[in-house]
Amino acid sequence: MDNFYIYLIRSPTNEHLYILHFMFITMARAGDHTALFSTDHGFIALNGPVKLKILDLLRTGSKSFDEIVKHTGKAKSTISVHITDLKLCDLLEEHIDSNDRRKKIYHLNSQYMACSQEPIIKHYNNILQRVASSADDEKAFLKSIFHAIRFGFEAHGINHEPIMKKIGADIGENLSINFKSTDLDGVLEDIANFWKSHNMGDVSVIDRDPLTVVVYDCFDCKSMPVVGKTLCSFDEGLLEGILFGKLGLNCTIKEIECYGNGYDHCLFVMQD
Repeated sequence: MDNFYIYLIRSPTNEHLYILHFMFITMARAGDHTALFSTDHGFIALNGPVKLKILDLLRTGSKSFDEIVKHTGKAKSTISVHITDLKLCDLLEEHIDSNDRRKKIYHLNSQYMACSQEPIIKHYNNILQRVASSADDEKAFLKSIFHAIRFGFEAHGINHEPIMKKIGADIGENLSINFKSTDLDGVLEDIANFWKSHNMGDVSVIDRDPLTVVVYDCFDCKSMPVVGKTLCSFDEGLLEGILFGKLGLNCTIKEIECYGNGYDHCLFVMQD
């Protein structure tokens, strides 16, 4: 067996009571990839390569049944079974194609929050060692605590980047009310000034097409060791949230260079 679900739902008779449900469709094998999704009914842990491939495809937008079949390379009967399971768990929704009532369209009805990964212990232990030495410096201590909580998830095998980005975007959207500019250039200048005044790093725009922003002395990862990957998913979300909240600009900010993968700066690029 190769996948299972865990989800939390509210009791129908008591709004303060939540019930943890386990739906064992199949048993996960050691080393399998597991992803955590958030739905209106709670969290669902999903393990199964085909189902995850379907949900990953739907993260890019609504897709037809035939598109899902083509993307997965599986038989239609197999995909029908997987889609039924995903609908049962409220992970996706189905509706009729308005242009062709014989076809069904599927879209994601959940949010990707985290996934399993190989535990990364070394840099977490380095952070813990800095906690005691920073205790007499309020800012340094709070920064160490932030890093310890954040990278503690990775140390225990949880890739938390999706939820960190979502939290960053939520904060950024609410933070945007503090910025006075109403055009992109002005907002970018406001961001640079805000980062500088709050010791979050030195921000510069180095290209306009696509929009490319470099951050030196990044508060999020400057002190992190090289771990072979980018680390600033929170900052990606923060920038996205500010641009959306202030300008209504719906875009994706992707970090491609980072202290975490061996650079002396963080480089963020805007994608449509």
